[in-house]
Amino acid sequence: MMRVPNVIQSILWQRSLMLALPLCLFLSGTNLSAARGAQKDHPADSQKGAQVESSQFGLLNDGSKVDAYTIHNAHGAKAKIISYGATLTELWIPDKSGKLDDVVLGYTDLKGYESNNRTWFGATVGRVANRIGGGIITVDGKEYSLEKNDGGNTLHSGSVGLSHVVWSAQPVHEHGVSGVRFSYTSKDGEGGFPGTLKVEVTYWLTDANELKLDYSARTDKTTPVNLTNHSYFNLDGCANVLDYRVTLYASHYTPVDANLIPTGEIVPVTQSPLDFTQARVIGERISELTLTHGYDHNFVADNSSSKLKHIAHVVAPKNGRTMDVWTTEPAVQLYTGNFLDGTITGKRGVVYGKNSALCLETQHFPDAVHHANFPSILLHPGEHFRSETIYKFSFQ
Repeated sequence: MMRVPNVIQSILWQRSLMLALPLCLFLSGTNLSAARGAQKDHPADSQKGAQVESSQFGLLNDGSKVDAYTIHNAHGAKAKIISYGATLTELWIPDKSGKLDDVVLGYTDLKGYESNNRTWFGATVGRVANRIGGGIITVDGKEYSLEKNDGGNTLHSGSVGLSHVVWSAQPVHEHGVSGVRFSYTSKDGEGGFPGTLKVEVTYWLTDANELKLDYSARTDKTTPVNLTNHSYFNLDGCANVLDYRVTLYASHYTPVDANLIPTGEIVPVTQSPLDFTQARVIGERISELTLTHGYDHNFVADNSSSKLKHIAHVVAPKNGRTMDVWTTEPAVQLYTGNFLDGTITGKRGVVYGKNSALCLETQHFPDAVHHANFPSILLHPGEHFRSETIYKFSFQ
């Protein structure tokens, strides 16, 4: 979910067809042997075919080194994550024939991630993902002012959030599955938030072609925590995702005002463009969403437990690739790349136009700090924040 200030009124979604490649060549595919041959990373650790390789990704403007870690599973799938923002930059998933496709948007080099910091391509977002109305929070009776980077509000914790820092990283192996654990300590007052927050996110790539994300956090002062991943998914390499069929196991959503801040209501999706309780094509009613310029909504999971549950199913009809999302979080933000406008050139020289990908950001509710009826996002000293999300890829 991304928003830029002073956006012009909604335009017809068909314009997106002219902003990117006309055929389904949006993301470059390759066969399995070619993908392995092109890999230039250096082995760091391995176990039973699954392995993690590391390399230097680049240097930030201040000279800080950023490393890349590539996780391979036993069947050729691979995920590349960089230490800047604990960001997923590539996710290569085989199709029915074994050909690998990179199914996430991203930049060719580090400069793209550092200079285009309002796209959040693949980034770990926090301390508080999504929007905080007014850029102010009150914790234990004390008011804290945050950076207002979205009009008068705070979006994704501002320019010094977890997406824009360098994390420590360590390859890990458990039960035959390889991953990388990223760690970062956010100091008391960083981004305006109270408390020293120790955060970990571990990326796992299973042999079932599941990308699993485990989040963990502890604090020494009460502070809000709402972590997510902001990957943009394009499953078939086409210019947009408007023909994708989406099912959300969520029969309610949280309406927003003109600034995209929740009103505090929790409303049924019935008979609205937001009703994905049965499979619906994204482009079917997207033009009706003039306030948000497309889908940019928080959907409330029907299963309110904190246990892992199925929250989304996506089908790309042109190649039959599917993505299923499970999470322990109470909600998911569906965002359809509404503000990608053809001005960003990504990996392999592809221009990203409107609706060229979708995000499914598992999360607590936006602006929860200001709504007592929303699940609390406050983490207290002595408590251990844990969250899990799985993106599973297959095909019909």
